[in-house]
Amino acid sequence: MTEPYQHPTALGDVAARQLANATKTVAQLTTISPRWLTHLLQWVPVEAGIYRLNRVKDEGNVNVDCGGRDERELPQTFVDYDENPREYLLTAVNTVLDVHTRVSDLYSSPYNQIAEQLRLTIETIKERQESELINNKEYGLLSNIAPRQRLKTLAGPPSPDDLDELLAHVWKEPGFFLGHPRAIAAFGRECTRRGVPPPTVQLFGAQFLTWRGIPLIPSDKLPIVHNKSSILLLRTGERRQGVVGLYQPNLPGEQSPGLSVRFMGIDHRAIASYLVSLYCSLAVLTDDAIAVLEDVEIAKYHDYQPKYR
Repeated sequence: MTEPYQHPTALGDVAARQLANATKTVAQLTTISPRWLTHLLQWVPVEAGIYRLNRVKDEGNVNVDCGGRDERELPQTFVDYDENPREYLLTAVNTVLDVHTRVSDLYSSPYNQIAEQLRLTIETIKERQESELINNKEYGLLSNIAPRQRLKTLAGPPSPDDLDELLAHVWKEPGFFLGHPRAIAAFGRECTRRGVPPPTVQLFGAQFLTWRGIPLIPSDKLPIVHNKSSILLLRTGERRQGVVGLYQPNLPGEQSPGLSVRFMGIDHRAIASYLVSLYCSLAVLTDDAIAVLEDVEIAKYHDYQPKYR
């Protein structure tokens, strides 16, 4: 026997929400990351989109003498330059954003639709920029490391000994390690297992693990293949003959260094178009400015072996 229907005695929550004005958020984009790499690089403006990297040729042929008190003849020398220096060309990460004017006219409260579309597009382009700085086959970090600066782990997982080897290869004012968050977590596990948990340092309002006082900066743009990744060590800045980022200054519609937004007009379908462009590249000034620890195992757990990672 079914119970008789009872009419509700008060306005319910579900019904009341239909008349209420809900607090709204801007669109959330899960792919946005802190992009600490772009903050830590020194950025150099590039004239005419070309950056020429001049290097000394035959460094060992520069003759000098620590003279005694006699009147011996002083050596004669000069510093020769590489006749074919490498030139870095800026590349563009760009897209055309289309927004129907009807949408921007009718649905821009409480958040401006065009502004939000541009914000999300720019964030996506900046994420791609960081990925290109690491993975681009022409100028990316992983493609521009000298053979003698490529190291293998001693036992698979990244250990304190492995990072010490990196420091021995980039010993002139090293700036920071760069690794996938899972590779940094694997290093933390190895340190804890040895009883030397790494200290932390605060940068950009966040806490970072360190080794020998050098911060380990995470980036999810470093690739993981078969549970193996890489950890890099960089020296940055022109003065230090390190790694520098390159950008085009004084762009029309410049929003930030190397990034421009230009209105392209409204077509006969009432669609407004915006060209969003980011011009960038990266240069490694000397071979010893960067080294990499390759084939880093990131799924080694000492207390248990997970069934699935």
